[in-house]
Amino acid sequence: MTDLEILDAFIDDLKLREMSEATIRSYKSNVRRFLEIVSDYESAEEKDIRKYLRVLRYENDLAFKTLENNFASVSSFYDYLQYEGLVDRNPVLLVRKRYLNKYKDDQNNGHRQVPEPRTMGAFINYIPSVRDKAIVLLLLKTGIRRNELVDIDLGDIRWDNYSIQIKSKAKRSNTIVYFDHETAKVLKRWIKVREERNPSTDALFIGENEERLKRTGVYKAVKRWAEKFGLHDPGSDKMENKFTPHTLRHVFTTYLIRNGMRREYIKELRGDSRVDAMDIYHHIDHDELRKKYQGCMPELGII
Repeated sequence: MTDLEILDAFIDDLKLREMSEATIRSYKSNVRRFLEIVSDYESAEEKDIRKYLRVLRYENDLAFKTLENNFASVSSFYDYLQYEGLVDRNPVLLVRKRYLNKYKDDQNNGHRQVPEPRTMGAFINYIPSVRDKAIVLLLLKTGIRRNELVDIDLGDIRWDNYSIQIKSKAKRSNTIVYFDHETAKVLKRWIKVREERNPSTDALFIGENEERLKRTGVYKAVKRWAEKFGLHDPGSDKMENKFTPHTLRHVFTTYLIRNGMRREYIKELRGDSRVDAMDIYHHIDHDELRKKYQGCMPELGII
């Protein structure tokens, strides 16, 4: 059977087991990604599953909960293959037990680093690539996620009030974020360089092939300069020695908390889901939100 045929058969099995539509969509997406990374699923061994984990953990920089969901999907896929007699065993189980439990302990015991504004400013000024400087600064000043950043088009930026219209995502409740004059200065500098390359895409950030930059490109850019600057230690397992795009979202939130921004304003800027019933009825004035943001986001001395 082809990968597509076996995936369709697995999805049919999930439907027969009356899994929810959301679960089926998630499992289908996760297993499809697995089959792209591990080409020969029938002969896969623990070393192949570790390769899959490395890609998700280091190249894609997935959060622990997302890693768990991915491995739950793939483990269920192998349970199905074993049930159908297509494989003898489930190679995911031992890897999941050994590595994800350890990673979970690290997540619970460690703390993401939060460099002081002066250090963050020095780090961003250290980055020679104007594109990568703009990427790091925009992630830091808006708190958006990688997938939200790569989806930004030039037309999504409003220069009159320094805001960006983020594409709707399942995890995001609010689609408007703000930036400050430091970010505007670097963004305009990058856009000028971008225009000289004359790409065919409307994407704000492009790669070497002049196409829309991918999530992995963002991760590699942030990690590369953070490692050179001394913020990221690739040989360490401790969270406080890591510096990734998600670290910048954490720094964004911490800066706003330290500078006294109200909790509901921070949640709105982060685009957190409205889990509290009262959140549905709480309407935020965006003019006030923008003013509070400008007052609470520290300047970094970007040149």
